[in-house]
Amino acid sequence: MLIFYFSANPEEVPGKQPACLRVSIRYQMAYCFLFYLMVFQQTIHLPAYPRGFHLITRLVEREFTDMQQIRLGLLQVFIQHTSASLTINENADPTVRGDFERFFNKTVPENAPYCQHNYEGSDDMPAHLKAAMLGHSVTIPITNGRLNLGTWQGIYLGEHRDNGGRRTLVLTAWGE
Repeated sequence: MLIFYFSANPEEVPGKQPACLRVSIRYQMAYCFLFYLMVFQQTIHLPAYPRGFHLITRLVEREFTDMQQIRLGLLQVFIQHTSASLTINENADPTVRGDFERFFNKTVPENAPYCQHNYEGSDDMPAHLKAAMLGHSVTIPITNGRLNLGTWQGIYLGEHRDNGGRRTLVLTAWGE
């Protein structure tokens, strides 16, 4: 895929030389940069995890080797389930993940009188609500083929069911 990048200042895109084309926008000179956008997508299946929050950063990096080809880009991690979630948070102290689990169990309790959806068990509707609160995807910068997370950041899988089973992630990376 070809991408055109327009800039009033050619120094804004390090390592790129302006293409021969110049475009005048509002009486300012703009330079057009041409580069290729690489897009990779892979589906991975996680093993079954017990209820709670689990670091999956290393698993994503290990399984998605195409990401190493991207110098500058983004990775989107999307979970194809409505009762599990993804978020980014503390990766060093495991008590943080336990605190997350206790917080969400207190905030969204099982057997709440307002929950009518219980066909799959008392943990089902609370799992949907927790997943809706945390979200189903995270986007992370890629720099020189590696995830550009902060020192203490990691990707969490939030498994909100007692027996959630295997989970499926769609990993999509794009960049140059």
